[in-house]
Amino acid sequence: MTHGITRVEHIEDYRFFDEIIDVRTPAEFADDHIPGSINCPVLDNDQRIEVGTLYKQSSPFEAKKIGAAYVSMNIARHLRETFLERPKNWRPLIVCWRGGQRSGAMTYVFRRIGWDAQQLEGGYKIYRRQVLDELAELPRRFTFKVICGATGSGKSRLLQALAQRGEPVLDLEALSCHKGSVLGVLPDSPQPSQKMFETRLLLDLQCLDPSRPVYIEAESRKIGTIQVPDALLETLRAGTCINIEASFAARVEFLLRDYAYFLKAPEWFNSRLDVLDRQQSRVTINRWQAYARNGEWQALVGELLELHYDPLYRRSQKYNFTGFSTAQNLATDDLSPAGIKTLADRIVGHSPSE
Repeated sequence: MTHGITRVEHIEDYRFFDEIIDVRTPAEFADDHIPGSINCPVLDNDQRIEVGTLYKQSSPFEAKKIGAAYVSMNIARHLRETFLERPKNWRPLIVCWRGGQRSGAMTYVFRRIGWDAQQLEGGYKIYRRQVLDELAELPRRFTFKVICGATGSGKSRLLQALAQRGEPVLDLEALSCHKGSVLGVLPDSPQPSQKMFETRLLLDLQCLDPSRPVYIEAESRKIGTIQVPDALLETLRAGTCINIEASFAARVEFLLRDYAYFLKAPEWFNSRLDVLDRQQSRVTINRWQAYARNGEWQALVGELLELHYDPLYRRSQKYNFTGFSTAQNLATDDLSPAGIKTLADRIVGHSPSE
């Protein structure tokens, strides 16, 4: 502690600092960061590239000189703009990639001022290792109630309705900004990095009570570009299943409402259909794209369910979820908001007392 270097052994210990300052570049910070931290880069994106290139291609000495100039300038700016009003007893934790020169420089300046600034030993890399270690163990403490159902059964909306009732819920599709299928991309909502997803996932898991069963949607190993951690996937697939048996017509109508943004952008939708060329013939894809251009959405959704999604669903549920053969089956022909609320009431009403 004398030299301002501290080792954080457990994720929950980060809360003991008044503030966490991440001095990495904005690009590094956007990829992932310790929850609650703020980004005060000592090198911005372009400056880091410039210094790194100079170091490798020309002269380490010249790179260190220009790097020091940038770091000094940026620390001075952060002091003026962000930290000038911090009290004398303020105790920040300062983080860079591996606990090296970038965080060391700010820690040195802050400690010379008189603040008990601490540099995270191992930097962001040690935090990242802690996240992976936690995700390899924490999911196994939970019991999951898995919401199953063919595409268009309103599973994500049902999770939201259960959460509104105060039931514990883990919504992986919300965390990954994706609806889980090849057409699950969301407009204006890019998926987070794998690292950021895992940080968000761990936060949600830490907020749940392992003594209460948690509702979760049946998911495959990948949600868009995001990989579900092994421990969570294995525990999820061993959970108790609740199967929503919605009528075909109700599912079509639900998808037309839930994917309304595609109806406004048929060419974007058609570009997504192209990724099905390994599962469907070109003739079939061309027909579906013509449906979209002509606004024949009901026919398109019906064929997508019948020819693509339903066969995939029948195969995946049977082999991936051990509790599917003994699932609690709930039939419905109403997937309107009111109908989904009724389903949530039925699920909670049918749940055994804890």
